[in-house]
Amino acid sequence: MMEELVNEFYTSVKKWLKTNPKQIKAFLDFLQTVREPGALDTKTKELIAVASSVAARCQWCIALHVKEAIEAGATPEEIREAAWVAVLMGGGPNLAYMQLVEKAIQEFTK
Repeated sequence: MMEELVNEFYTSVKKWLKTNPKQIKAFLDFLQTVREPGALDTKTKELIAVASSVAARCQWCIALHVKEAIEAGATPEEIREAAWVAVLMGGGPNLAYMQLVEKAIQEFTK
């Protein structure tokens, strides 16, 4: 399920490269710049992205950033802890999205 969301997002990006190339290229350039290690390493940035994804209640973002956090070396415990910060800040509605975090952890750590 979670891999399907990641693939769905990337499929949309490919479509936008054809329909809105200027906008999506600008966004992708910005994305690449922000993701580059600097004062924060990639793993830390992905953990922040996981928390932000839960706070934004974005299922595609949760799937993508849990996957990328794992690829960057984050443990399931670190991912959960980052997501719980979003729950702290957003309450019950964000708590519901912890289900997707767990599904993503399970799927991407197999």
